[in-house]
Amino acid sequence: MVSFEKVRLKALELGFDFAGVARAEALDDEARRLEQWLAGGFHGEMSYMENHFDLRTDPRKLLPGTRSVIVLSHNYYAEQNGTSGAKIARYAYGQDYHKVLRKKCKALERWMKEAYGDILFRAFIDSGPVMEREWANRAGLGWNGRNTLNIRPGVGSYFFLTCVLTDLVFEYAYPLRDYCGSCTRCIEACPTEAISPSGYLLDASRCISYLTIELRKEIPQEYSEKMEGWVFGCDICQEVCPWNRFAKPHSEPAFSPSPALLNMTAYDWSQISEKLWDVISRGSPLRRTGRAGMQRNGSFLLKSRAKGEQSDSTRLP
Repeated sequence: MVSFEKVRLKALELGFDFAGVARAEALDDEARRLEQWLAGGFHGEMSYMENHFDLRTDPRKLLPGTRSVIVLSHNYYAEQNGTSGAKIARYAYGQDYHKVLRKKCKALERWMKEAYGDILFRAFIDSGPVMEREWANRAGLGWNGRNTLNIRPGVGSYFFLTCVLTDLVFEYAYPLRDYCGSCTRCIEACPTEAISPSGYLLDASRCISYLTIELRKEIPQEYSEKMEGWVFGCDICQEVCPWNRFAKPHSEPAFSPSPALLNMTAYDWSQISEKLWDVISRGSPLRRTGRAGMQRNGSFLLKSRAKGEQSDSTRLP
C-alpha cells in the first residue's frame, strides 16, 4: 500500500485543487441507472453515450490491472459572465481544458513513475468512457447534487474532474453524504425543465448546454423563449446553487477569457466571419460547436428576443 498524501501534495503543487482516491470496482448500481437513462432517451443525439457500456461501468475493463481511481479537481470559476447579453458557460472562457489539464497530468505521471517505478497510469479528462462524477463521490471530493453535478462543501461545483487509473493501492476515502437537503433551487430555475421534479436525473436532450453544443440540428422552436441569453452552454443550475456562494475565482491564466469573447453579442455570433471565428475559437472549447453552430445559436437567440418583444408589444394597452 502506498501513501496517498504524497500524490495529493504533488497534485496540488501542479495546480489541482483537491485530490482523492477510490478502489477500482464495478459500478453496478450506476450501471443500472445509466441503462435506464439511455433507455429513456435522455441522452438525445449523444449516441456515443451508448458506446463501451462495460468499460464505462468498470475501469478494470477499461485498463486491465487497474486497482485504484485517483480523482483530481481543478477550479474554473470566473466572476464575470459577459456583458453583451450573449452568455457563455464559464468553463469555456479560456483555453481548452482538456489540453491544459493533460499537461498537468503528464507532469504527475512523470513524477509518479519516478517515485513508484513502471506503474500503470492513464488519465481521462472528460474524454473517455469514465463516470467522473461517481468516482469523485467515491473518492470523497463531493456529492452528486440534484442538478447531477458534483458539489464540494465550502467550494461549490465550478470545477473540472480528471480520473487517473493506476495499479497502485492506497488507503481509500469514504464517499461524502448528500448535502442538498430540501433545496430545489436548481430544479425551479431551469427554464427548460431539464432536471426531473425530484432532482438527480437530467434529461440532457432538454438542457441548454446540449441544445447549444451537442445538438447538430436546428434548435426546436419550443425553446425559443427559454434560452435566457445563452449561446454556448449554461450555468443556471450552478448560479442558483447555494453552495456556489463559496466559489472563488481560479488562478489559472489559461482559463482567463479574452475581452473579445465576452463582448460578442448574439448578432456578432450570428454573423461571425471565418477569419474572426478562427481567432476567437483557437484553442477554445467553442470549437466543439463549430462556427456554423455558433451562428445558429446567435440567430436563434436573436429570433427569440424578437419574438419576445413582439409578444410584449401585443400586451400593451
